[in-house]
This record gives sequence, structure tokens and C-alpha cells, in this order.
Amino acid sequence: MRIELSEDGKSVMKRSLLVGGVVAALLTVSACGGDADPEPDARKSSSPSSHDSSEEGKGSSDSASKQDVLAEAKDGDIAVKIESAVRDQGGFVTVSGTVTNNGSTSWIGANWKSEETELQGNGGSLAGANLVDVSGKKKYLVLRDTGGRCLCTKFSKLLGNGESASWYAQFPAPPEETTDVKFQVGTMPPATIQISEG
Repeated sequence: MRIELSEDGKSVMKRSLLVGGVVAALLTVSACGGDADPEPDARKSSSPSSHDSSEEGKGSSDSASKQDVLAEAKDGDIAVKIESAVRDQGGFVTVSGTVTNNGSTSWIGANWKSEETELQGNGGSLAGANLVDVSGKKKYLVLRDTGGRCLCTKFSKLLGNGESASWYAQFPAPPEETTDVKFQVGTMPPATIQISEG
């Protein structure tokens, strides 16, 4: 099919093309306009809210870290925090936390070792730690590997003033109905902790 355009038809077509080009240009400009900076007032009003939310996040993380401490114990200048006690399906409980030396002399946990004289290599560790199930009237000692070494942290260096170190110790798990036990190591007073399920 052939369409013949008169002079008027050509001018109408030219106008249509011109209008179409202008519309396309306007659409392009408006699409690019989305990247423009917001007004200064809008920027000012949004800044405090983002600052506040970061401060709230900081506050909530601080409160979360405080809640994570199950118990604390002190023996002179040495402070122990117990941060978790998790019962694993393998039939044991892993207790972990941090120890901090607030004294002027160095510390390595020499009095935390066990009283076993026949086993070597457990000095400067939590080998002497224990869990006590008061209701079940049982005391659980730190587990040992086949070489007699404790399944616990062995401190690799002396802790100076203000220094902290992470630690862990694994024990046989008390019965499932037992959730509260007392953790004790060295001359630290016993601290009641709650076992969670892993």
C-alpha cells in the first residue's frame, strides 16, 4: 500500500517528529534529574535521624554484650567473666569467657591447674576448673584427651596489667534437666551459670 502525502501532510509529519523529539528530550532530562542532590534543608533533616539510629545501634550492642555475661568472679586482681555455657549434642558442655589481670604483677593462671601430679603439660591452663550440679550432687571435671592434656585453654603468655585473654573449658554434660551449675576454678569463688542448648 502506498501513501501519498501532500505538502500539508509533510508539514504535519514534520511537526509530529519535532514534537516526538521534544517529548523524548524531556523524558531524558527528567530521568537524569533523579540523581540531583536533594535540597540542603532535606539533607539537614535526614542527617540527625541517621546519626540517632547509629547511636541506638551502638547502645543496643552495648546492652547485648552486657547481657551476654552469665557470671563474674574475682580473686584479688584477677577477674573472670563467663560469657557462655553451651550443651553440645556430643555429650559435653563448653564454657567460655575472658580473664583480666587488674594487678601490677604478671599472671598466667598457675593456680588454675589441676592437682593431678601424674599428668604433665596442664600448667597455666584451666585444667583445674570444675562444674558442680548442686541438685544432682555431682562434680564434673575438665575433659582430657588421650595424652592427658585438658580440653581447655592453655595460656601461651603472661598477662600484664590491664590485659585480657579469652578462655574455654569442656566438661561432661550434666543431665538435660540440669540447667544451672556452679563454675569454679583456682581460688575463685563459685559462680552460678545457666547452660544453654547448642
